Amino acid sequence: MHYAEFKNKNKNNLKYSPTLAGKESFFFDHVHTKWDHQISLHQQETWELSYVITGKGVRVIGDMMEPFAQGEVIIIPPHIPHCWSFDENAYDKEGKIENITISFSNKLLDGISTLFPEFSESVIRIKNNENAVSFSGETLLKLQQRMVSMSSETHPERISSFLQLLHTIAFPETIHIVGHPVTEDRNIQKMQQIYLYVMNNFQHTITLSEIARFIGMEKSAFCVFFKKMTQTSFFTFLLEYRINSSCQMLVQTEKSVSEICLASGFRDVPYYNRVFKKIKQMSPGQYRKLYANGLS
Repeated sequence: MHYAEFKNKNKNNLKYSPTLAGKESFFFDHVHTKWDHQISLHQQETWELSYVITGKGVRVIGDMMEPFAQGEVIIIPPHIPHCWSFDENAYDKEGKIENITISFSNKLLDGISTLFPEFSESVIRIKNNENAVSFSGETLLKLQQRMVSMSSETHPERISSFLQLLHTIAFPETIHIVGHPVTEDRNIQKMQQIYLYVMNNFQHTITLSEIARFIGMEKSAFCVFFKKMTQTSFFTFLLEYRINSSCQMLVQTEKSVSEICLASGFRDVPYYNRVFKKIKQMSPGQYRKLYANGLS
């Protein structure tokens, strides 16, 4: 995606998804689509439980930007901006990614607590969590199985499954924080804009003038700002992002190193090899072989 298209598509880089409406108490969405047909950075007034069945890439949740892989289940509290940027090389036999999203409101949680006192503690524990978190272990397995089974259930059947999901979420084995609430901080918002721009344009040449103009800053001011926020330079960050993206292609595809070099935003194979070895302490070929042997 080029600069003009990205800017028009992501005006202000934040969309608000609609609140729950109609005859359903919560929103259930099972998506099987092309890797690039996902919602850009957005936030909503509801909770969001997301399960990535197929696909991998990079996600932004609140103030954190991290890689993600298939199988993860994450719950995001209301009003935390988030988006998933899927890798175009990670898909199923139909060339598509797949995920399940369940959205529900605090009003619904309060209603459940009132109607079913047995769920009061579960509701309190869920609502007391301010951060976006991922699950692991037996909790993750239970959530995955329950969310998939809901795809073939009737609406009344899903109510029972939804209540079981809430109980599982409220009493997890282990959780990992994957995003914090974002205050109305202009610096955080600028960093989100930078992350999103890189995610959508890293395969192309990105100049300092271009990224600074996108953020609305002078080049020198942008460099000082980025270093202050990340303790590293923008181009060091960009190099590492491109190398990490190339790592995914090395282990997910059969493309040649030269093809991956170009696909990850580098224009010179020897330079790519030097940068890769400096960051990963091995060559691209060694990295691919090591991963293929199941040792990485």
